[in-house]
Amino acid sequence: MARSSEPNPTRASDPHAAGVANAKPARILVVLPNWVGDVVLATPALRALRNHYADQYIAFVLKSHLAPILSGGDWMNEMLFWPSRDSSRPQRRRSFLGFAAELRERRFDLAILLANSFRSALLARLAGIKRRVGYDRDGRGLLLTDKLLPERADGKFVPVSMIRYYNATARYLGCRECPDMPELFTTPQDEAAVDEALARAGIKPDQPIVVLNPGASFGPAKCWLPERFAEVGDRLAERHHAAVMISCGPKEIDVARAVAGRMRHKAVVLDNPVMGLGPSKALIRRAAMLVTNDTGPRHFANAFGTPVVTIFGPTDPQWTATNARKERLVMVPVDCGPCMKRKCPLDHRCMTRVTSDMVVAKAEELWPTSQ
Repeated sequence: MARSSEPNPTRASDPHAAGVANAKPARILVVLPNWVGDVVLATPALRALRNHYADQYIAFVLKSHLAPILSGGDWMNEMLFWPSRDSSRPQRRRSFLGFAAELRERRFDLAILLANSFRSALLARLAGIKRRVGYDRDGRGLLLTDKLLPERADGKFVPVSMIRYYNATARYLGCRECPDMPELFTTPQDEAAVDEALARAGIKPDQPIVVLNPGASFGPAKCWLPERFAEVGDRLAERHHAAVMISCGPKEIDVARAVAGRMRHKAVVLDNPVMGLGPSKALIRRAAMLVTNDTGPRHFANAFGTPVVTIFGPTDPQWTATNARKERLVMVPVDCGPCMKRKCPLDHRCMTRVTSDMVVAKAEELWPTSQ
């Protein structure tokens, strides 16, 4: 079970800190994490902050490709994106210093750093934001006015659920009610894109959909074997007359096609074009089942209450625990894990010892009885 992460706050030696802490903020900047799953796991804290600061202006800073995750939501008034080399953007917005200058002009008076990076704290400091709240990590303590201390043991971070980790920041700021499950929304555009994809694939309106997600942006160590994903897809298709759709990111097309190529039943690979994050949310919301590695779409399923079987290998499930009722984890304990490595230096035993029988058994536990 994940341990609680209630931060131990300390005040940095900022002469304005005491007065700023007591002032009511008017404009709040929230810097979000950079991984798909972490953004979803931050949504309980975002809801708590929105409720607590109901009348304040809240802007998010995040990478532009993550914006569709939050589409349809009402947690913020505005989304701002980290600088990129996109030639369509003004020259000033393509540099870190230019972005900081723009934020300074916007006169934010509270920065909430859910991202753990040094860069996020430096941005808030250069933007002239007087109160800067975040965990004292990545050597950024001197840039914070409110330093929250993550739990450590023997010099290492103690694995705790990221939901509790982010919620602890919200509680420190006075949020009394913090949800314990993520939430997401879809837009009409997301739903229309899924309608089009299902029609193009010839999937009937009443046919249950199994989504397989065999990739992982973290690295190959997180990926279960393609042939076993194929076995699971075939067995669920046979038992439940389900349509199988295989999702992938732009760098995961080969593995998605490898799964489809090993299946006896027809599977739809969502590779032409790759389905974006917004429509992916809508597809998983409608699915009867998601079978996935420990990666972002897993959290889409938990947010929408879609049954999901998650296959764990090198990662510690305590970091991303949600206690979702419709999720089952499959993990084989090994003497070298959880190692948290992106590439396995040995024989990938944490994944090769997970059988298709194990995964199908968990899927059957969760299969919707109404299907």
